[in-house]
Amino acid sequence: MPSIHFFEEDIRFNLKNKNKVKEWVKTTIAAEGYKLNELNYIFCSDSYLLTINQQYLDHDTYTDIVTFDNSENEGVIEGDIFISIDRIRENAEKFGTGETNELHRVIIHGALHLLGYKDKKPADKQLMTNKEDHYLDARNFTYADSKRLGKADYSP
Repeated sequence: MPSIHFFEEDIRFNLKNKNKVKEWVKTTIAAEGYKLNELNYIFCSDSYLLTINQQYLDHDTYTDIVTFDNSENEGVIEGDIFISIDRIRENAEKFGTGETNELHRVIIHGALHLLGYKDKKPADKQLMTNKEDHYLDARNFTYADSKRLGKADYSP
């Protein structure tokens, strides 16, 4: 049965509208002609994601997202997407968007990576941004707090 799960690592973070976000991501995947098997979103801190970036990708930089494609079959989505809540907050301020909207952009960005979209070359990055904008506009739910995410508590 297709499923999307949300987890936290080294922080406590409660995603608002979980079920609506799940349906939105599922609808995006279906609209792109793929089937969903299992997708895990893991919310974490900058330091946690930096360690993953160093350990698995040999990158020594902060990032907002790291996506692991665990799919074994063509056209079927299965993966783990790690998202830094620290980066979401900083990027929302930097780009002048609300934190919830930035989080949704990164959530769909990770799904788009699993759907085969890239973002390293300028043309690929533009297509990725266009797809993000399209699916952000396609959200069929509203969120009460478009400026600030809930508090993320860091575990000792």
